[in-house]
Amino acid sequence: MRLAKYITHCGVASRRRAEQLVAAGRVRVDGDVAKDPAWDVDESRHVEVDGRPISPEPTEHYLLNKPRGVVSTARDPQGRPTVTDLVPSKTRLYPVGRLDAETTGLLVLTNDGELANRLMHPRYEVDKRYRVRVRGSPSKGALASLRAGVKLEDGRTAPARVEAIDSSGRETLLEITIHEGRKRIVRRMLEAAGHPVIALERTAFGPLELGRLRAGNSRRVRPHELEQLRRAATIPPRERSH
Repeated sequence: MRLAKYITHCGVASRRRAEQLVAAGRVRVDGDVAKDPAWDVDESRHVEVDGRPISPEPTEHYLLNKPRGVVSTARDPQGRPTVTDLVPSKTRLYPVGRLDAETTGLLVLTNDGELANRLMHPRYEVDKRYRVRVRGSPSKGALASLRAGVKLEDGRTAPARVEAIDSSGRETLLEITIHEGRKRIVRRMLEAAGHPVIALERTAFGPLELGRLRAGNSRRVRPHELEQLRRAATIPPRERSH
């Protein structure tokens, strides 16, 4: 893999920071100062950063029930609590995608960059399921528009699966499943449909289910779940049933 990616895979720094380390002459490969962050390396090469040998970390995968008010980053310049603060791991973990600070629910964290990139790639259309409480009672026409795709300022959304679960007239609980990962897309879809979000929780990501995991708690992704997750991020939707 490329040197910058290798450094990141070893848990030393982010990809951008790794490129800066190479540019500063602080990385050596087999004793020679590396000058190109795209240089191909593997585990047979002796890589050092600031004179310290590095090697890839074992991959870890966690499922977190993100509480409200926690940001989906590894670090926050404003000092807010981050999702990595809630996972009991010493490895350098990153969230797979993001939930905004007010959204709760299922978030995957890992140091497996290849899997993370695949899970977020549009080609594989990995489903994300949400329970959403909205203002008002969506009409059949509003639900149909969500199912057909809503026109937003950055383009029309892909068709969503939407079901009304309960309604008091003033508020309605919906279940909505999408595969897109655009910023705040569920909130923007429902705003465009005329029903602003009151509360939003992700309950599933691909084959992973939030289940009874309490807010703020995390657990390791189980082996069979990881196998299913890798399958979802390897086989495009049209091929999964074959």
